Amino acid sequence: MSLFKAASTVSLLTLASRITGLVRDVLFASFFGVNALTDAFYVAFRIPNLFRRVFGEGAFSQAFVPVLAAQRATEGDAGAKRLVDDVGTVLLWTLVALCIAGVAGAPLMVWALASGLRAKPGAYDAAVLMTRYMFPYIGFMSLVALAGGILNTWRRFAVPAASPVLLNLAMIVSITTAAPWFRRLGIEPIYSQCIGVMGGGLLQLAIQVPALRRIGMLPRIGLALASLRAAWQDPATRKILGLMLPALLGVSVAQISLLINTQIASWLPAGSVSWLNNADRLMEFPTALLGVALGVVLMPQLAAARAGRDEERYSGMLDWGLRLVVLLAIPSSVALLVFAQPLVATLFHYGAFKDSDVRQVAIALAGYGTGLLGLVAIKVLAPGYYANHDMKTPMKIAVAALVVTQLMNLVFVPYLHHAGLALSIGLGALVNAGSLLVGLLRRGSFRPRPGWGLFGLQVVAASALLAVYLAWAAHAFPWVAWRADPWLRVAAMAGTLAGAVVIYFGALLAAGVKLRHFIAR
Repeated sequence: MSLFKAASTVSLLTLASRITGLVRDVLFASFFGVNALTDAFYVAFRIPNLFRRVFGEGAFSQAFVPVLAAQRATEGDAGAKRLVDDVGTVLLWTLVALCIAGVAGAPLMVWALASGLRAKPGAYDAAVLMTRYMFPYIGFMSLVALAGGILNTWRRFAVPAASPVLLNLAMIVSITTAAPWFRRLGIEPIYSQCIGVMGGGLLQLAIQVPALRRIGMLPRIGLALASLRAAWQDPATRKILGLMLPALLGVSVAQISLLINTQIASWLPAGSVSWLNNADRLMEFPTALLGVALGVVLMPQLAAARAGRDEERYSGMLDWGLRLVVLLAIPSSVALLVFAQPLVATLFHYGAFKDSDVRQVAIALAGYGTGLLGLVAIKVLAPGYYANHDMKTPMKIAVAALVVTQLMNLVFVPYLHHAGLALSIGLGALVNAGSLLVGLLRRGSFRPRPGWGLFGLQVVAASALLAVYLAWAAHAFPWVAWRADPWLRVAAMAGTLAGAVVIYFGALLAAGVKLRHFIAR
């Protein structure tokens, strides 16, 4: 399978996930609106997700996938299976302990993440209760991350990429069915979302089992203490744990930044956490379709190239990935900067979602858009280090980016409020990605192929033409006033975006960009 085909498969399935996620968020915003209790839900849901990104999809995956790929290259499938069994055993025991501690420590975690909820009646207690109900979600998702690492190493990308759809479908059902039922029973409807989250986590884990069994890699998990001790003593497992420590700090930096920003947002006007969350959901479209898809595909391939000492292939994959990032992230950033309000109005402006909410989400989305190129590029550049078992350098760079981000918060938040938080994250991501790139260039790991200068000019010129078109479209139609005629607004959005695609790629082709080269890779 070519890199482009593999990335396209992941990207298309991720698109399905993001579309169903968007439907979920539109229904959520329409049913619940924006208020202190929606802030409480987003805080409660963010806590297990924070741990998931640190322990599951973050530090664990970054350490596990390169070691698994190397183990398979040197010892074959039998050696890889022993590693999978040992790691699965250690992971399960760790997750049980973590979930028990998380349920018990929910009040402390909510206070650490969003102490400002205490000032909003009922919000803090609701966040604590929902955290306790949803914290075991991290257990499901960390095991899903284990399965995803195995399947991606075997180039089985479809199931891991498609599984988030199940969470979105479960939450859609909880919004449309459980929430009205809770209301009729006199129970606060927001609590119904805990059912959707936990059900979605269980479904995501369940679909991994047949896929792992087909490749003979379903972990055999030891439930006895003797099995845990044996798994702990395995050298490859110890290596993963050793690699996880710097990776854990590196991934934690991003989550610490999120924690600080959520804490700040909790002290801003009610709705600030929800506005940022809605903007972040829209940002996940380009970051997931581009960055996550490329990172998932490139990580095991870069690790295999390193294990085989194929430096030319290693550098060539990075070059291809970065060119694709520039090709697609820059026009996406332009769209978020000049076309944010029409996007937000078309997607969220229904039911209890007010005109003022559209404006607040749009300015946050534009703030995120400034750093989209950096947010996506990190997903390609960081695996360049992880494939070489270098977790410390990305960690140090992430710490520096965190400091820069929080210094910018001191400047921007007093004037831009929640949008200042988004802008700081975007600019901090550019600092992070730029530093990662410089590091790879200095050590000679990445050697750019000829033609970058001309390619950059072609992309910038086409993006400038796109910016003019979208700026016109943003002011030519009454996007917010079209709330009364939503289908007309949707049709206008579809036509505008289709025109944007034609203008951008038409300009690239006219400028001489050979798009088929990306497919050939």
